[in-house]
Amino acid sequence: MTDHRLDDTARAGDIARLLALMARLRDPDGGCPWDVEQTFATIAPHTLEEAYEVADAIERGAMPDLKDELGDLLLQVVFHARMAEEAGHFAFPDVVAAISDKLVRRHPHVFGDETIEDADAQTAAWEAQKARERAGKAHHGVLDGLTVGLPATTRSQKMGNRVARVGFDWPDPNRLIDKVQEELDEVRAEVNAGAPQDRLLDEVGDLMFTCVQLARKLSVDAESALRHTNAKFERRFRHLESRLAECGRAPADASLEEMEALWQDAKGVVG
Repeated sequence: MTDHRLDDTARAGDIARLLALMARLRDPDGGCPWDVEQTFATIAPHTLEEAYEVADAIERGAMPDLKDELGDLLLQVVFHARMAEEAGHFAFPDVVAAISDKLVRRHPHVFGDETIEDADAQTAAWEAQKARERAGKAHHGVLDGLTVGLPATTRSQKMGNRVARVGFDWPDPNRLIDKVQEELDEVRAEVNAGAPQDRLLDEVGDLMFTCVQLARKLSVDAESALRHTNAKFERRFRHLESRLAECGRAPADASLEEMEALWQDAKGVVG
């Protein structure tokens, strides 16, 4: 069995130094003016950005970058915890204690006497435990407690998972594929009818939501799938640009037919 014990003294010293640095930066007497004036609301966008940069480093397989980005994300946790401590709400040790308690509570098969046979059973047990925790927080609706600030695809997928657990779901992927086609036909009808923007917003939203549910049904993470496709599109378009640049041209100088031919070439070269 792997020994997961750490050099507690060194690790505690590392964390203590980071906490001390953050406290110094937030000190109104000689601290950093920018850090001092920040609030939970102003830091929240930076927290989201750092989380995305962690995901980006993982997507690129860039381990040195991942180390740095995880540090930036940890700083966000420390920053929020420091502001909370200054306001008398909680401190960093409380954050650590809360997540440690949650890990123990949600893994009774590791830290208790329960037995979990496989990953699927663990997922079901995890969701059941979270449901009990939501009930303890007076969240009674199936969709209660879903974070509003999640990326839209992630929140849509979580909504689908929640309602599926109470039986509100399509029976199989093929029925969802039919639903995607139905929603696509409705978008086409609105476009052909010259529909106003609010109608297009509504119908395109329905189409995107249904595509996310298809991903969920196929056990594909919608946000990861779209990130993957974004990266693939970028690789191919950059290849297209480079091929045109070899002739001293830019995409704006080429016809759609020329760019389509180069795009097809890119699919075979860069994937």
